[in-house]
Amino acid sequence: MVCNIELKMQNKQFEDLSALAAKAKDDPAAFGRLYDYYVQPVFKYFYRRVDIQQDAEDLTSQTFIEAFESMRRYRERGQFAAWLFSIARHKLMDYYRRKSSRLPLEAAEKLAGERDALGQRVQQDEELRRLQSLIQKLRDDEQDLIYLRYLAGLSYVEMAELLEKNVEAVKKSVYRLLARLKSQME
Repeated sequence: MVCNIELKMQNKQFEDLSALAAKAKDDPAAFGRLYDYYVQPVFKYFYRRVDIQQDAEDLTSQTFIEAFESMRRYRERGQFAAWLFSIARHKLMDYYRRKSSRLPLEAAEKLAGERDALGQRVQQDEELRRLQSLIQKLRDDEQDLIYLRYLAGLSYVEMAELLEKNVEAVKKSVYRLLARLKSQME
């Protein structure tokens, strides 16, 4: 029952975002609401990839400027997030071409809240560093799967659209990648 309610809420939110994306073609205020909804996931995606706040903010701005300017060409198929993140990925590739360097090492995750005991924090920190190290060793396309799913919060459908792959293939790739990381962590 709870799952059905959550699914209905997600479908309603998806429909609202689709309608908003369609409306944004002619209404800058609607685009502003899309910006409000997606600015944090886009920024998080960039920040994890470049590890420099100013660069992540610049890339986020560039992404939304291009999306706004390209909005008339957008074809609403219920995949606005996939379209937006395809722009973001292109901006990221351009950024690295300009920098002519390999993707930087990932920043360490913040420690758990202050209420955690010091020993638990140390253990978590070590696990995060190990996981971070493992993620850094992944191929760029594998890192993208992790970042798009867990930092940007894209659904498998949106990821499949963005990556131009079958939804089931994306799911399997993510599950296999997570299983591999889990076995390496153990």
